[in-house]
This record gives sequence, structure tokens and C-alpha cells, in this order.
Amino acid sequence: MKLTHVIESQQFTVPSLMELFDRAQLMEKIAARGGTRDYENKIMATLFYKSSTRTRFSFEAAMYRLGGKVLATEHANEFSSEIDGGQLEDTIRIIANCSDVIVLRHTDEGAAKRASLVSTVPVINAGEGAGGQHPTQALLDLYTIYRECKALNGLSVALMGELDNGRTARSLAYLLSKFDRVKLYFIAPSEIQIKPDILAYLDSHRVQYELAESPEHILSHVDVVYRTHIDRERLQRRDIDLTPYNINAGVLSTMKSNAIIMHPLPRSVEIDPAVDNDPRAVYFRQSRNGLFVRMALLTILFDQG
Repeated sequence: MKLTHVIESQQFTVPSLMELFDRAQLMEKIAARGGTRDYENKIMATLFYKSSTRTRFSFEAAMYRLGGKVLATEHANEFSSEIDGGQLEDTIRIIANCSDVIVLRHTDEGAAKRASLVSTVPVINAGEGAGGQHPTQALLDLYTIYRECKALNGLSVALMGELDNGRTARSLAYLLSKFDRVKLYFIAPSEIQIKPDILAYLDSHRVQYELAESPEHILSHVDVVYRTHIDRERLQRRDIDLTPYNINAGVLSTMKSNAIIMHPLPRSVEIDPAVDNDPRAVYFRQSRNGLFVRMALLTILFDQG
């Protein structure tokens, strides 16, 4: 796989995804024995302009398991150069002089692309903007589906929650569109439904999809339920009942026995903790898979550098 930067889900092909997943399975074995020292001469910089404990810790744990070193900040927006009006591009040029890879989380959509254009080391997009992308989350999500469902072609997937600005759901939709006979269901209140740009992309790739305001009659026959949080403050209809979107024991009783329930985390009320013990609830395994996928991505970037 030729991989210079990790900026968006669309850049991956099916063969490159399979190569990544094979390496992720190898990384799982390496992590189980405590890691490796093969990359002890490498330095990763995590440059986060917006906090995300889970993503940052996953990347940092991946780097440590590979034997490397980490330069980290979750408050890059407080750098004096940024406060004084300094440019992101200048910051990236400086950080690239100190590291072998930059993991960037930013408030602005398109920031990772801007960074990649000036960086002398690989840039990994760790989430950007409202409605931007989060490709490594989508990769670990797809890897989880691949491991749990044993296939990617022919799946039916319900993405449910705040979809218009949902980086994870948008990024995953791009990846799922690469596989045959996939059908996507976008379930959300109309004002936070998936944006037309995703639908246009799916149309151009002849991917089947449906839009729905209610999960009724959908969750009972899909293979994957991907639930994301809904911020009620974003809804103009403050009195809208969101409980039909929540996953509880009642919903479980209607779902297929081999379906899986996913969530990018953190969750609020959208998944009842009582669901956690059901074997179909894979969101904690999903989170753990992030370590292996990010280890795999880092090794691919380092090995071809």
C-alpha cells in the first residue's frame, strides 16, 4: 500500500483496506505480547486543537506499543504563535522538524489537507470540523464490522443519530460504499439528517440507501446498527421525542441474533448500559480495535518512509 498521508476515507481502495486489516490482525498479536521495539527511533506528535481523550490515548498507546516516542498536546489552540495570529501551516512545518508523523485534530474542516501540503512527514487526520472527516475512526469501525460479521459485501447497515455533522458516520459511509450490495439506512430527525454531499457520492457509486426519521421496521432486519449521539440543543423542535432512537432491551428483542451494535463513544442515554452484556454489543471491542488499526497505519507509514 502506498500511503503518504491519512486525510480522508475516500483515499482507500478495497485492496488497501484488506492489507491494512491483515496488518491490524498482526498488530493485535504484537500488542498481546506487550508490543515491539521495532520503531524505537520514531517520534509521533499528537497536535490536538480540540480535545479527544479516546482518540489521543489510542494513538499514543499505539505508538508506545510500537516502541516509539510521543510529543503530545491537547491544547494546541493555546500555543502562543496561534494566539498571535500564526498560521497552521507554520506550526506544521515546525512540528515536522521534530517528529516522524503528525496526528492532527482540528476545529476547521480541511485543516488536515492544508497540513499535508506543507508537511515533510506524514499527517494523519484525527478528526476535523463539524461535518468533516475522521478517517481512522471509520477504519477501525470498518475493521470491527469485518471481524464481527466475517464479511463486508452484502451488508445492511443502519446509521442512526446526529448524521449531518457526524464525522464518524459520514466517514464510515464513504468506506462502506466501496463494497458490493451494501445498503445503508440513515435514521435521524429531518433537521440533522445526512447531508446531500454524502447522498450524491453514494448515488455516483450506485449504493442503495434509504432515509428515515424513525427506526421502526428497520433495526429488526439490518446486520449493523451504528448509533451516534444526538445533541438536543441543535434541534429546533425541542419537544421531539428522542427515545425511539435509543437502544434498550426492547430493541434488542427485535434485532437479528447475529446483528451487531456499534457506537463511536462517548455515549449518553442512547444505549442503555443493560445492553452492554449482550454479545451483539461490540462498541468496547470496537474501541479496542482502534489500537490495532492505528498501530497498523503507523507501521505502514513508517515502513515506506
